[in-house]
Amino acid sequence: MVSLPIGVVIINHHHPWSFLFRARFNSWAFAIRNAASASSSSSPLKALQLYSRMHRQSVPFDTFSALYALKSCTLLPSHNLNILRHLHAHILKLGFSSHVYVATSLLSVYAFNVFRDACFLFDEMPTRNTVTWNVMITGYSRQGDITTARLFFDRMPLRDLASWSAMIAAYVDNALWDNGLALFREMMVSRNVSGDCLKPDQLTLGSILGGCGRMGSVGLVFGKSIHAFVIKNKWDLNVELGTCLVDMYAKCGLLKTSSLIFSMMKSNNVVAWTALICGAAQHGFGQEAIQIFENMREAGVKPNELTFTGILTACVKAGLVDEGRMYFRMIEQCGIRPRIQHYGCMVDLFGKTGLLGEAYEIINTMPFEANVVIWGSFLSSCKLHKQFQMADDNVIDKVMRMVTPENDGGVYSLICDLYVLSGKWSEAERIRNMMLTKNVRKSRGSSFVRSGINVKSES
Repeated sequence: MVSLPIGVVIINHHHPWSFLFRARFNSWAFAIRNAASASSSSSPLKALQLYSRMHRQSVPFDTFSALYALKSCTLLPSHNLNILRHLHAHILKLGFSSHVYVATSLLSVYAFNVFRDACFLFDEMPTRNTVTWNVMITGYSRQGDITTARLFFDRMPLRDLASWSAMIAAYVDNALWDNGLALFREMMVSRNVSGDCLKPDQLTLGSILGGCGRMGSVGLVFGKSIHAFVIKNKWDLNVELGTCLVDMYAKCGLLKTSSLIFSMMKSNNVVAWTALICGAAQHGFGQEAIQIFENMREAGVKPNELTFTGILTACVKAGLVDEGRMYFRMIEQCGIRPRIQHYGCMVDLFGKTGLLGEAYEIINTMPFEANVVIWGSFLSSCKLHKQFQMADDNVIDKVMRMVTPENDGGVYSLICDLYVLSGKWSEAERIRNMMLTKNVRKSRGSSFVRSGINVKSES
């Protein structure tokens, strides 16, 4: 058979071999798609190897093979950017860069890995669709640049439900919950191109419920109205939507309601169980969190990293040292490598219960370098139990090398207090002068006080 140059497709549809040629042509894209969609960690490379074989065997490419190859790049580690750039160059050579779907898929991969390059590519795209704009909104959200994300949202010639969902999620993910709720209200009275009212989907409601759970009693009112919307529209309480409701009610402290919704769900996964455990832990219900954890294990659900973080936090809040030790050992028994947050929980648990020697041993023996949060927890425990000898000069010197004036004002104040309480006035004065010189500011605490239907913020 005569080989054709790459990117050139010459098919005479009246030729008797045309059906065979099209079958071979589509089967490659089908194979790349299957490889890219596989759950194996090596599947992205298998998809790209198939794409490379097409190149070597001079098999004509179509946009589908390029799209599925690009999809596989999203699963590659970030240090494999050279593969993405080679694929980009090949797409340019094939002339597919003007194809809006291929260009948008390429934009999505760059936005996930190198956002600066995604911005350049967006500016060069001759044609854009709604998905193109949505990718940029999500990309700017990941960068924390919500102002630019909103500018892109406002500049969109047409918006679909995914556009509204992306912008709402951008606000919620960056703790701008009031803005997210306001935009959600605006969306509810907006209309699409056909003149029909926009109706939120489960993705939109999931983002909003996540924000409601972080707003306390203010978010609870809004979260209940969303729950009512779900009931009114007779939506099925599937795993995704049910888990969002469980998480929202649990974070707001309504554990009975959270448990009731959990029991009404047709099926549960580890995320739903973890939401219950973390909600109980957050509000100090240590024994209840342990009972939920044991029920989860009896149901045959395997805990994940976040589940163990939740149960260890419950042990910290309730001062359950023996249980904390047991669950910490269980992490490796479940085939999970303990993360720094798990070690941090153990330092907090030992420190708050006065076992400062064990807390210090955890810090020195864990496979991670202790960060300022862990050291701050240890120093707070030293202050709480008046064991100032544990916070010696070596420990404080380590902490002082980590702190930054703009973020760790509380740690500076804590070290100064330790020096004062241990009678080291000259050292305390030195820290105070350093705070003045570096313009260190301690973050002001704030709380919400509910009075009737009004919620007031106090600092």
